[in-house]
Amino acid sequence: MGTRKLMFNRQFSDNAAAILWVTAGTALFTLVFASGKFASGSASPLQILFLRYVGGLVTLAVVVWRFGGSFRSYKSDKPSMHLVRAFLGSYGGVAAIYAAANMPIVDATAIGLLQAVFTVVLGIMIFGDRITKPHWIGIVLCCGGAAIVVGSKGAFRSIEFIYLVPASAAFLGAILIAFESIMIKKLATSEKTMTVLLYVNAFGILLLAVPAVLTWRSTDVVANLPFVFLGPLAITAQYFVIKGYRMADVSLLGPVDYTWIVFAGIVGYFYFGETPTTGVVAGSAVIVGGGVILAFVKSPRRDVSPAADVVLNPCAAAARH
Repeated sequence: MGTRKLMFNRQFSDNAAAILWVTAGTALFTLVFASGKFASGSASPLQILFLRYVGGLVTLAVVVWRFGGSFRSYKSDKPSMHLVRAFLGSYGGVAAIYAAANMPIVDATAIGLLQAVFTVVLGIMIFGDRITKPHWIGIVLCCGGAAIVVGSKGAFRSIEFIYLVPASAAFLGAILIAFESIMIKKLATSEKTMTVLLYVNAFGILLLAVPAVLTWRSTDVVANLPFVFLGPLAITAQYFVIKGYRMADVSLLGPVDYTWIVFAGIVGYFYFGETPTTGVVAGSAVIVGGGVILAFVKSPRRDVSPAADVVLNPCAAAARH
C-alpha cells in the first residue's frame, strides 16, 4: 500500500509540474501572439515575425555554441519538408499577429483555436484517423462557438470590414497552422527537436525577408529590438511546452492549451482596455468545451506513436513556433 501511495504521489507531482510548465509556455506564447497589438502600428506583422525568427535563430546558435555542438550534427535530409513547414508556420503566424493587432485579442484567439478542429479533420483525411461521435460533438461545438464570437460582432448581420477582415485572417491562420501541425507529425518521427527549430527559424528568415523589407515601417534600432527579443521568448516557451509534454500524457495536457484564451483576455483587459462582450465570453466557453473534448478523445487509427498523438493535440502548435 505504501509503495502504491508513493507512486501515486510521484505521478501526481509530475502531472502538476507538467501542467505548470505547459501553462507557462502558453502564457509566453500569448505575448508573442499579441506583439502586433503592442507594436501599435510601428511595425508590420511581417516585420515582427521576421525579427522574431532572427532572434530565435541567434538564440539557438548560442545554445549550440554553449554546449559545444556543431550545426552539421543537425543537418536534415528532408530540407524541402522543413521549407514547407516553415512557409505554413510563417504565414500562419503573420495572419495570427495581424488578426490580434486589428481586433480584440480574445476574439482573435477564439477563432485561432479552431486550429484544433482543422488538425483533427486533416488527420482523418491524411492519416486515416476515424472520426467518432465525440469528435463530431467537439467539432460542432468549436465551430458553433466561433460563429457566436464572430456573429456577436455583427459579422453575419452586415458586412463589417473593420472586423471581418482580421477575423478572416485569424481563420486563415488557423488553417495554415493546422497544416503545419501535420508537417510536424511527419518530421517529429525522424528529426531532432533542435533540427526542427533551427530549420524553421532559418527558413522563416529567408521566406519573410523580402516581404518584411517591403512592409517595413520603422528603421529605429531601439524600436525594433523588442521584436528581436521575441525570439528567445518563443524559444523559452517552446522549451517549457516540450518539457511539460515529456513529463505527462497528452490526454492530460491537451486542455491546458485552452488557457491561451484566458491569458489573451488578461492581456487585452489590462493593456488595451478590451472588455469581452457576453457573446465573446459565451462563444469562447463553447470553443473551450469543444476543444477539451477533442483533446481527450483518442482516434482509432493504425499509427499510435507518441508523435501521432501529439500532433492531434492543439498544444502541439505551441511547440512549432
